[in-house]
Amino acid sequence: MDESPFLKLKLWQWWQWWLLVAINIFFLIVGQAASVLLGRLYYDKGGNSKWMATLVQTAGFPVLCIPWFLLRPSREASTSSTSPSIKTLALLYFVLGVLVAGDNMLYSVGLLYLSASTYSLIYATQLAFNAVFSYFLNSQKFTALILNSVVILSLSAALVAVNDDSDRPSGVPKGKFLIGFLCTIGASALYSLLLSFMQLSFQKVLKKETFSVVLEMQIYTSVVASCLSTIGLFASGEWKSLQHEMEVFGTGRVSYMLTLVWTAITWQVCAVGVVGLIFVVSSLFSNVISTLSLAVTPLAALVVFHDKMNGAKI
Repeated sequence: MDESPFLKLKLWQWWQWWLLVAINIFFLIVGQAASVLLGRLYYDKGGNSKWMATLVQTAGFPVLCIPWFLLRPSREASTSSTSPSIKTLALLYFVLGVLVAGDNMLYSVGLLYLSASTYSLIYATQLAFNAVFSYFLNSQKFTALILNSVVILSLSAALVAVNDDSDRPSGVPKGKFLIGFLCTIGASALYSLLLSFMQLSFQKVLKKETFSVVLEMQIYTSVVASCLSTIGLFASGEWKSLQHEMEVFGTGRVSYMLTLVWTAITWQVCAVGVVGLIFVVSSLFSNVISTLSLAVTPLAALVVFHDKMNGAKI
């Protein structure tokens, strides 16, 4: 009888943990599938700015400010002795933001020259990279399952590189396809490093067990990445062509704006799921779910674009 309240508390904590995991998995799968398809739609309908495609991946961070303010702990709790200094947090979020911006740029180039299905298959190699980074940064042990996944995914990417003509978007020469392939591999590796670094940051620097920390990391790193992407947009001169890009967009000016807005929102939904799973479980688990969700992208593309693309490859 004395243990009954304790058992009920443990059962309630167990349900809370699984509910949080399920919510983050849902955010990751839905956000990633939708953002990849919208990114491909942007290019297919006439969008051509790699820096704009990079910027929208982090520019939606203001939508996270409301839940962050609601979940933020009190001033007394946030200034405890275990909290890192402002300089440490600033350096941490700046480094993470730079990694995010670099990964987003590589992703944008990869998706420009690859179909959504080919991109998803190659990007799945992130699990192999994450297994290596998790071993060195997060003390994750190698298992037979992990090694098997590394071999299978690496062979799959190699087959795509060899047989690139089978699923190359129309009008993309072989040289550009190779650039897209290499950029996607680079984005996969950098993304895996980013996840392991985030997990290390939760364990060694932040040391907090609140979901507001997840939102805080996503908001501040997105601010840094968005600033860098904006600088790139203006420094490259691509901003000059945005007006023309909007006018010639295949489905109209309003559709152009909505595509960018919803791409920004869905990327933030995906990012919250990714960072949330790192916080609740581990970077490797987050990457496993991210890799599995990539299988949803080609299926969703077939459903969404089958009639609209008139037989064109997705």
